[in-house]
Amino acid sequence: MGKTGLAHLFEHLMFAQTETLAPGEFDRVVERTGGESNAATWVDWTHYRLSLPAIDLPLAVRLESERMSRLLLTPETVEPERDVVTNERRERVEDDVDGWLDEQLMATAFEVHPYRWPTIGWMADIRSVGLDDIRAFYRTWYAPNNATLVVVGDVDEPRLLAMVQDAYGGLPAANLPAPAETVEPPQDGERVRRARRPITSDRVLCGWKVVGQAHPDWAALELLTTLLAGSPSSRLHRRLVIERELASTVDVQLTPFRDPSLLRVAVTCARGHKAEESLAEIDRVIADLAERGADEAEVQKAKNLTETDFWSALVDADGKAEALGHHETALGDFRTLNELAERLAAVSAADLKRVVRQYLVPRTRTLIIAEPDDGAGETEDGDGAGEDADTDGEEADA
Repeated sequence: MGKTGLAHLFEHLMFAQTETLAPGEFDRVVERTGGESNAATWVDWTHYRLSLPAIDLPLAVRLESERMSRLLLTPETVEPERDVVTNERRERVEDDVDGWLDEQLMATAFEVHPYRWPTIGWMADIRSVGLDDIRAFYRTWYAPNNATLVVVGDVDEPRLLAMVQDAYGGLPAANLPAPAETVEPPQDGERVRRARRPITSDRVLCGWKVVGQAHPDWAALELLTTLLAGSPSSRLHRRLVIERELASTVDVQLTPFRDPSLLRVAVTCARGHKAEESLAEIDRVIADLAERGADEAEVQKAKNLTETDFWSALVDADGKAEALGHHETALGDFRTLNELAERLAAVSAADLKRVVRQYLVPRTRTLIIAEPDDGAGETEDGDGAGEDADTDGEEADA
C-alpha cells in the first residue's frame, strides 16, 4: 500500500482510542472547550488541526502528544476506520467523476514517482493492509523528529516551549528511513485515456508537467492559472464558456507540490459538445499566449486576483497555521511563505510568455476524457494509466 494511502488511514485512526482516551473522547474533549478538530492528507504531508481558545493551549499540547505516542491499534480500533475509508473512497472516487478524473490523471501522468498513488489509497490496498504494517507505519512516522508543530494565536512563547518540552521531550525519536528521491523520467509524448462514465456531457482533465513549488518558475505558472481561468473575463473562461458556449465550467490549477507536478485544466463540456472542441480552443488560446503574450493590463489584473487569493487564505489563524506547516514540511522552510507574495508580484509579461512556451507543450500533456456511458464500455488511447488505474482517490479530509 502506498504511504499516502496509509497516511490517510491514520488521518482517521488518530481520532480513535488512545491509552487514556476512550473511543470518541478526543473530539468530545475538544468540543467541550468550544473548539473543533480536523485533519487532511495530501501527497507531501498529513496535518492535524486543533482550533480552541488560547486558555486551552495546554490541553491541545497534551492531546497531540497523547495520540502521537499512545494510540491503540487493535482490530477493534482499526476495522471501523477501515470501513469508513472504503466508504469514503466509493463516495469521493468511484461514484464521483471528478474524483475519478483526478485519480486517473495522476496515475497516467506519473510512471514511477509516488505522486501516481492516490492519497486515499487503492481499494484493494485499503482492504488488505495488515495490522502489523499499520503498527510499523505508526512507529516509523509518528515521532517528534518527523513532526512540525505550528502554533498561531495569543501565546506566550517561553511558556509554550516549556509545555512542548514537557509533553514531547520524553518521547523517543524514530529511526526514519532515508528520503526517497524518486525522479520522474521525462515525458516525451502526449498520453490520452478515455472512459465511459455515468455523466450527461464530456469531461476533460488536462495536465502538463511543470515544476515544484520552490522552483523560480512556479510563481509565473501560478499567475498563468489566474490569467487563464481566474475570473469570468479570463482567457479560457471567456473563450469556452461565454463566446463559444462549448463548456459550462473551466478551471485551471497549479498543484503546490514539493516535486515537479502538473498544471491542470478541467472542463465540463456543454451538452451536445465533444471534448475535442474544447481541446482545440484550449490549444488556440495557449498558442496565442505563446506567440503574442499578454498585455500589461491583463497581467496586472491577474496579479491583483492572485495576490488577493494569497492574502485571503492567511486571514485567520487556521489559514496561517496550515500555510506555515505546508511550507516547513514540503519545502523545508516556513519562511518561503513570506517570499511567495514577492515572487508573484515580480512576475512579468515576458515571464508568462516564456513559461507558456516552455511548459504548455503537447509532449508533456496528459489527457483524461470521460464520455457519457452509452453502453459501449471503456476505451483507452495512448499510454494509459495501466492496470492500477482501473482499481480507482484524491486529497482526503477528515
